[in-house]
Amino acid sequence: MNLIRQEGKTIEEAIEIALEKLGIKEEEADVKVVDEGSKGILGLIGARNAVVEVKVKVNPVQIGKEFLEKILEKMSCQANVEVDESKTNQEQIYYNITGPDLGIVIGHRGETLDAIQYLTSLVVNKHSNKYWRILIDAEGYRLRREETLERLARRLAEKAITTGRKVVLEPMPPHERRIIHMALREDKRISTYSEGREPFRRILIERMDKAQDLDN
Repeated sequence: MNLIRQEGKTIEEAIEIALEKLGIKEEEADVKVVDEGSKGILGLIGARNAVVEVKVKVNPVQIGKEFLEKILEKMSCQANVEVDESKTNQEQIYYNITGPDLGIVIGHRGETLDAIQYLTSLVVNKHSNKYWRILIDAEGYRLRREETLERLARRLAEKAITTGRKVVLEPMPPHERRIIHMALREDKRISTYSEGREPFRRILIERMDKAQDLDN
């Protein structure tokens, strides 16, 4: 039960009763006064109780954490879900999964982790009035993957420059393509762009003089 309509002799009394029934504190609730009530004439004639609606506030951080814990339980994975406060702000929520063996959570090249992140984003934003960017890591996998992609980007850029041929990367999710683009954005010798439709969209790296030839 997340919403309750409650009567009371006063607004304050109605709120207090509703909070007790919901088992929450006032700062965890949204309160709407439906009827302020009336004492009536001489406290008898026309007297009317106050009526309020008290709703449990949506806690997107907690919703995401509980959803992740359920997924991990279904996967029979012994792991803990932590909220990284240093990377969580008013626009994004950053979760870190820790445990003895996270291979099943990460999956091939992070595909399972990406899927879990996508599902968590859907659940959190379904219950929120604003959009939250959801980021999920598993004991530093994201950072290791980012470093791997940056090395790959630099190596393939050199290949494109040396051979003069366009280099086509394998399909990647949007956040990984962004890592490639960002890693090479300062290199004026090459041009990077994406082609195709999700989930098969991929990056192409091309020597700058070749790209200019195509423009002309």
